[in-house]
Amino acid sequence: MADPIQVTASVRIPGDAIRFKAVRAGGAGGQNVNKVSSKVELRIDLAAIEGLPEDALFRLRVAQRNRLDAEGLWIILSDRTRDQLKNLEDAREKAAEAVREALVRPVARRATRPTRGSKERRLEAKKRASQTKQQRRGSFD
Repeated sequence: MADPIQVTASVRIPGDAIRFKAVRAGGAGGQNVNKVSSKVELRIDLAAIEGLPEDALFRLRVAQRNRLDAEGLWIILSDRTRDQLKNLEDAREKAAEAVREALVRPVARRATRPTRGSKERRLEAKKRASQTKQQRRGSFD
C-alpha cells in the first residue's frame, strides 16, 4: 500500500487507491536503461479520492480521459529522472496538481455584443479594402 497523497486540506488520495509499479524506461541512458526500472507508473482509482466534489470529479475524468485504463484507473507515468524515488515523487505531484486543477470551477463565459466603435471600425476597414481593390481594377483595352 502506498502513502496517501494530501492534495488540499479537505481532499486526499488514500493509499489503498494508489497502485505503484516500476518499469524500464526508454530513451537515452545507454546500458542503464536496459538494467534499471526507474520509470514509475501510478494507477489511481478516481472514485476513491476522498473529499472531491462530484463536479470536480467529472472535470478530472474529462481532463484525464486519455489516461484512463479499461478498469477506469487513472495512469500517471514519470520517467523524468534516472532515479526511481524522484520519479515516484514526480508522479505523485502530477496527480496532486491535476486534482487541484480539477477543483477550480471554470468561469462561465457571458456572451457580449460588439461595441458601436468596433462595428464602425470593421465597416471602415471593409470600405478601405473595397476601395483598394477597385483601384487595382484597370481598363485592359
